[in-house]
Amino acid sequence: MSRQTEYEFTLPVGFTDQDGGVHRQGVMRMATAMDEIVPMRDPRVRNNQAYLAVILLSRVITRLGTLPMISTAVIENLYVADLSYLQALYRRINEEGKTTFTVTCPACQTKHEVDLAELGGS
Repeated sequence: MSRQTEYEFTLPVGFTDQDGGVHRQGVMRMATAMDEIVPMRDPRVRNNQAYLAVILLSRVITRLGTLPMISTAVIENLYVADLSYLQALYRRINEEGKTTFTVTCPACQTKHEVDLAELGGS
């Protein structure tokens, strides 16, 4: 049985490139220990701990639309809604190894499986 290590996602808003193209579909891989260790050596993280998320995401997002690479500049220019979405997805994938969870409807108490990777919209 193989383990899933890559997860597709759809950003709520999307990254707009310099030509006006919007990139919403992407893939995030599970992080390695090195993915979390290396950014701690970066002076940008030492000066501002919030920058850790930028570097981490630039390391684990393997595809975003048709962009040739995912740099820290791409992550820096995401809308806050997209950044928050990606941080939640990162935590879900790396802390639990899955993107699905069960929620209960407050009105009817019915349980539903929700996939965080699909919550960005279509």
